[in-house]
Amino acid sequence: MHGRVLVIAGSDSGGGAGIQADIKAITAMDAFAMTAITALTAQNTLGVQGVHPVPPAFLRLQIDSVLSDLGADAVKTGMLGDAATVGLVAEMLAPLQIPIVVDPVMVAKGGASLLADSAVAEMKRSLLPMAALLTPNLPEAEVLTGMRITDEAGMRRAGEALLSFGCAAVLMKGGHLEGPDLVDVLVTEKRVLAFRSSRIATRHTHGTGCTLASACAAGLAQGLELFTAVSRARAYVQAAIFSAPGYGAGHGPLNHAVTVDPARLAGLRS
Repeated sequence: MHGRVLVIAGSDSGGGAGIQADIKAITAMDAFAMTAITALTAQNTLGVQGVHPVPPAFLRLQIDSVLSDLGADAVKTGMLGDAATVGLVAEMLAPLQIPIVVDPVMVAKGGASLLADSAVAEMKRSLLPMAALLTPNLPEAEVLTGMRITDEAGMRRAGEALLSFGCAAVLMKGGHLEGPDLVDVLVTEKRVLAFRSSRIATRHTHGTGCTLASACAAGLAQGLELFTAVSRARAYVQAAIFSAPGYGAGHGPLNHAVTVDPARLAGLRS
């Protein structure tokens, strides 16, 4: 195990997204996950039933506690909730000289809002300029840019627009587009790369965004080049979706343990 990733995000009591998915994904990538929880949610595959924000002073204490002892090789941010939390996180991350992956979580899979409107401007002002990688889905990219995105060309234009906020790279996630193929577009100042894969017909996609961003952060923490980190993370998420356990009556969780080989572990014990 190598590569320390601090995740600053909300908790998902259903285990499919949020901090729980982040820890599982980072561990599956053979990196070490640490957390600072921004909010507790009562949540399952059907939706979010309640949100309980963590007081800012305690969020600050969590971040300081981790960084002052364990340290970090990368940071991943997820659900931040409001402008004050975004500003606090940006303030505490500003001195760090490590990759920061920003997943601009705005709406839960079931439709619940997870980011106040007032926080969007603060995110663009203080957090996006620090991002080594920004990972918006198309609705989030539309909010951040004010653009309507309906095709791959629009994804590229929106990604280029997001670079203007200071991000080093943007991974535009194309899961909301129609069609048999899934296209994600990685945009940097130097190049634009499209990742293509066959779409998996399933309702078990809860936490894909959290999982992908955390897997990318793990790769960056381990010193992987950006393209390699993203490519590996996408392959992991695809395998995790394909082998999803089928839990819940709504948007079910992925199989985050797809990289674990129980037979091999049994052999090690014998």
